[in-house]
Amino acid sequence: MDIKQLRYFIAIAEEGSLSAAAQRVNVAQPSLSQHVLSLERDLGVKLLERSPRGVSLTQAGEVLLSHAREIAGALENAVEAVRRSGSEPMGDVSFGLPSSVSMVLSVPLAETVRLELPKVRLRAIEAMSGFIQTWLEDQSIDLGILYDVSAVRHLTHRQLMTEDLFFFSAPDAWPFETRAGTAVRLSDLSPVELVLPSKHHGLRTMIDRFTRSQGVQLSVATEMDALSQIKTMVSRGSGYTILAPAAAIDFVERGELIMAPIIEPRMTRPVYLVRNPAKPVTTASRELERITIEVIRDLVARGIWRAEDPPEMTGT
Repeated sequence: MDIKQLRYFIAIAEEGSLSAAAQRVNVAQPSLSQHVLSLERDLGVKLLERSPRGVSLTQAGEVLLSHAREIAGALENAVEAVRRSGSEPMGDVSFGLPSSVSMVLSVPLAETVRLELPKVRLRAIEAMSGFIQTWLEDQSIDLGILYDVSAVRHLTHRQLMTEDLFFFSAPDAWPFETRAGTAVRLSDLSPVELVLPSKHHGLRTMIDRFTRSQGVQLSVATEMDALSQIKTMVSRGSGYTILAPAAAIDFVERGELIMAPIIEPRMTRPVYLVRNPAKPVTTASRELERITIEVIRDLVARGIWRAEDPPEMTGT
């Protein structure tokens, strides 16, 4: 059995006629019949039922069709992957971005890709970290950004930066006696009613773990997993939140939110670029990784993304 025989068999099954299949694959009908007979001899089963109206599949034929389609599809994917791994970057690249990262990175990254990689089509997917981790593991996406890689040590990851988390308030609802926007101690946040993501969200997990380690109990009045709704609620004076500055830069620039550093101690989190080594690395995805690092470094250098300078990139 070879791939040519399987493709002929798929054509016969889909056309329901030897003559129509022969025209489709550009092979003489007697030759096509011989291929089918050869398959049946090799497998020791009958694959087709012939009638004046055409051909239909036996149960064994249905089983073979399912596997034949899977094999032919896998071969086509392999050929395409090899072609895309050539010298010129081309093809689709999917990139999973948490909401806070997407807010600041997705647009400049997409613009840079359009200019530098005109034959690459970027698919930027905004989602919670848990979904991104799952998609990386099942190879649904090429690249992803995560904050916590403790559960994905089998994946390749590079630390891009370390960013501080800040306290956010509406300008006219500052809850402390200090001047609005001045640094606040972590312990001072205990009585403040916060709007945070739910416990299955990566940011909330990180905040809870950090505050527990410091013996600080936060008051979470509302749980909300949509970043835009969190910012809107806080801007209306209906609570406060803890976010990375990049996640709320739009509201801060419009004067709808003010942010303050959290001190004693600082609340920080690392940012990682992650890929699954089991997924083939195309030239396009490799170039997207390079451009992502360059764009992030530029955003940090210009103060658009508030974070420590990215360390030297070392794969793990």
